[in-house]
Amino acid sequence: MIKIQNVTKSYNKSKVAVDNINLEIEAGEIFGFIGHNGAGKTTTIKMITGIETIDSGDIFVGGVNIAANPLLAKQKIGFVPDSPDMYLKLKGIEYLKFMGSVYGVSGAILKEKIIELSRRFEMEQALKDKIESYSHGMRQKIIIIGALLHSPEVFILDEPMTGLDPRAAFTLKEIMKEEANKGKTVFFSTHVLEVAEKLCDRIAMINKGKIIFCGHLDELKSRYIGLTLEEIFMEVTANG
Repeated sequence: MIKIQNVTKSYNKSKVAVDNINLEIEAGEIFGFIGHNGAGKTTTIKMITGIETIDSGDIFVGGVNIAANPLLAKQKIGFVPDSPDMYLKLKGIEYLKFMGSVYGVSGAILKEKIIELSRRFEMEQALKDKIESYSHGMRQKIIIIGALLHSPEVFILDEPMTGLDPRAAFTLKEIMKEEANKGKTVFFSTHVLEVAEKLCDRIAMINKGKIIFCGHLDELKSRYIGLTLEEIFMEVTANG
């Protein structure tokens, strides 16, 4: 689970990126975090994962306070950031072995996970190549594989479908469903509303750093009968 309590983050006195938000994402659900670019999605995710400090409030990951015990909290997280351009000089297999060592996965278990996930994402033939030679979509896939090696309790993804081809996007959505069915927490940001509509158990909409809706999509649709999800999103954010 993820629990966000009265969390605020400012980058300077005139720019409040996240404004006193509260969210609770349960184990076993896929939770979509919806908002325009610059709405506060990535800042929130960076605080959940411990990349950014929290100005005020608390965030708990799997029951662990990320600020008070960051190492233990991070061990529970598999994180896919909004940019896959990292460790470019490593070969794919070197990156995955490195990620395994970071999370204490080794030997036969690591080998089995690498084989399984690289096969599902059709990356077997690319593992001996350097990441810098990969396309954007291939870099995205290797980051996703690395985030899943330790079977994380909490799977967090920031705009994960960007750059993925349709087959890889389908595979990722299937894996997200599988993780939720295992009782894991899946939290992802997106501005692709069709993905959220088909995949999420619940969503939250953020606009100008504030949560303007949190709940089931059916609840939102019942308030705006006859409108498409895109039209609802434009209406809600216009009034948020």
